[in-house]
Amino acid sequence: MEARKLRIVFMGTPEFAVPSLRALVAGGYNVVAVVTTPDKPAGRGQKLHESDVKIAAREMGLPVLQPVKLRDPEFVEAMQALRPDLGIVIAFRMLPEIIWAMPRLGTFNLHASLLPQYRGAAPINWAIINGETETGVTTFLLNHEIDKGAILGQLRMPITAQDTVGTMYEKLMTVGTGLVLETVERIAAGDIRPVEQQHINEATLRSAPKIFKENCRIDWTLPGQRIINFIRGLSPYPAAWTAMYRAGSDDEALTAKIFAATFEAASHEGVACGTVESDSRTFIRVACADGWIDLRELQIAGKKRLAVRELLLGWRDVLQYRFEK
Repeated sequence: MEARKLRIVFMGTPEFAVPSLRALVAGGYNVVAVVTTPDKPAGRGQKLHESDVKIAAREMGLPVLQPVKLRDPEFVEAMQALRPDLGIVIAFRMLPEIIWAMPRLGTFNLHASLLPQYRGAAPINWAIINGETETGVTTFLLNHEIDKGAILGQLRMPITAQDTVGTMYEKLMTVGTGLVLETVERIAAGDIRPVEQQHINEATLRSAPKIFKENCRIDWTLPGQRIINFIRGLSPYPAAWTAMYRAGSDDEALTAKIFAATFEAASHEGVACGTVESDSRTFIRVACADGWIDLRELQIAGKKRLAVRELLLGWRDVLQYRFEK
């Protein structure tokens, strides 16, 4: 069947899904509807916030469905009325079978890892945190288990020593768009052989669970390269953070998010991990298990995100602080 005649329902929420949606429309593919999350109140004024996918869909004049519950009979009927040939999911909610099984050619998902590695909600973060030098994107058919459907296609992408979750997000968002279009074309042409994720030793796999604030605290007793990977894997969002205690003070600890840093291996016997060194003008470094973490960019709670040189212009008592696990 001609790929551009397929009746496609696109499902997604964040920015990561938008380039693929735009590419489908620009390429003349028949996107009959877009499904995204309901508008949510956000910010100080609790103004209703629309998802990035909804904003893009509206700009392109596409019908938008925003079900609160995916099993709601009204939504199921609306989906059936669309007579979808193919479903495409990118960064959306877990779908019930009544929805993912509805399109006659199935529903496929774009995942930001080389499945079966890094199944879960935060694959880019965890790949960098774990020091991987390669990741990629995968398209796979949805089934009853999360991220375990048959693989349709993959593209690999190196992770450089300078990459953060922010830079890899942009790279994978771009290559993912190409893989989505390629997958649609191959499905339409019948030129695709799904590869089941079977006979895998689960003990060899690394997972990518959702990341919460409490998971983002830096442990200064770890080796330096692990700390650097941790910072990179959380920069710019949600950001690695640390507590800072002022010597001889009963004040509550300050917190600081750290966005960029480098590591210098060194022996520092007698220097406790978390000890701060600085010339109060150009650098701040923190002792770790096997050297020093040289901070480059951080944000103290309630302040702006700044390069260390700018921060030190107004932070004269930095040496009175200690960073703790």
